Amino acid sequence: MKPGAFEYRKATTVKDAVAWLHSDLNSKILAGGQSLVPVMNFRLAHPSLLVDINEIAALHQITFNADTVTLGALVRHQEMAESTEVRDRLPLLAVTARHIGHWAIRNRGTLGGSLAHADPASEWPAVMVALEAQIQVEGPDGARTIPASEFYLGYYTTELAADEIVTAVTISRTRHRLGFAEVARRPGDFALAGSIVEDFGDGQGSVTWFGVAGKPERVVLALPEEESARARSFQSALGKLSQLDDDRHRQQLAVTVAERAFQHSRLTGHEYLTFEGGQV
Repeated sequence: MKPGAFEYRKATTVKDAVAWLHSDLNSKILAGGQSLVPVMNFRLAHPSLLVDINEIAALHQITFNADTVTLGALVRHQEMAESTEVRDRLPLLAVTARHIGHWAIRNRGTLGGSLAHADPASEWPAVMVALEAQIQVEGPDGARTIPASEFYLGYYTTELAADEIVTAVTISRTRHRLGFAEVARRPGDFALAGSIVEDFGDGQGSVTWFGVAGKPERVVLALPEEESARARSFQSALGKLSQLDDDRHRQQLAVTVAERAFQHSRLTGHEYLTFEGGQV
């Protein structure tokens, strides 16, 4: 199918993009278009105006500071997969990026678009919650910063207003050992279940799942050395998720990918960057 009729405008500044969104609340932002265009083609979305933000140079930048990394909303998935600096300074981002869709999708899809779309099976929302990132948005009343843990409300639902856009994400580089894993039917498919585990040391850590509940949620839990005890801890943490999928098979997958992510967190150096995260 083909989309319905719409008006198209190309913004060169965030201010222009926000002004056009505010003038027509049935408008949509066009960044990578990897989620928006298919739903428009199926007539599941009928925007009257598309605001193309790809010419806004500031949204393409990756900035490394002493303790933080700031990623512009238009940074492509493939950029993070290939960036030597990203791999060196926050390798979880590079590992995650390689698991997103296929090359064509990674080459066009954007970080900001993925975060705003809020697909519960998407990797980036869960990663940002796991890393306790700060999501920067801008609207007609100015800019504001929303913790990733507060940004997601449920299935495809966020704190983002209709006339606001995601501009950047800031992540602290001061983290403990991090691991990632997901299970999909085929490489490039949406995850049936995925997990990011952070090992604080001393038997404590956190787990953040995606593809399991309606939104990503970070749960602090015990990470005992014994695998069977960790499995019980992961199972207990699942009970703390809101809107938990009650499919027992998916819950078993959630425990499995959490264990794989924990094992991934124990890898170091080159192994950490090349480990495929348990994708099957």
